[in-house]
Amino acid sequence: MNHKAISIRPFIGAKDYELSRRFYQDLGFEETILFHDMCLFKIDQIGFYLQKAYVQDWIDNSMIFLEVDDIDRYWKELLALDLTTTYQGVKLTPIRTYDWGRECFMHDPSGILWHFGQFNNR
Repeated sequence: MNHKAISIRPFIGAKDYELSRRFYQDLGFEETILFHDMCLFKIDQIGFYLQKAYVQDWIDNSMIFLEVDDIDRYWKELLALDLTTTYQGVKLTPIRTYDWGRECFMHDPSGILWHFGQFNNR
């Protein structure tokens, strides 16, 4: 195969679609409504599709890794949003250090696990 990839956009579900839409807007993603039950959330070229669909096994096994340029700054900004107070079920786990880099974690209102990380080599 000889092609140049431009982006990758996973599809994720939502237990409460409208709540999840507000959550991702608060997290800083720009929303584009595609259909009554699906939208695209983007920051620059990074994006994902949010669907009005909930299958617990799928949600419980969904993880997304978002590489950031400064994990310390990102963690402080996450805390400042006060998402755990505003959104029931949202959980934040502080930064952990590994041999490859550092990351923190967030469960969204539906339970999807986000990894926010910074690699050592960048």
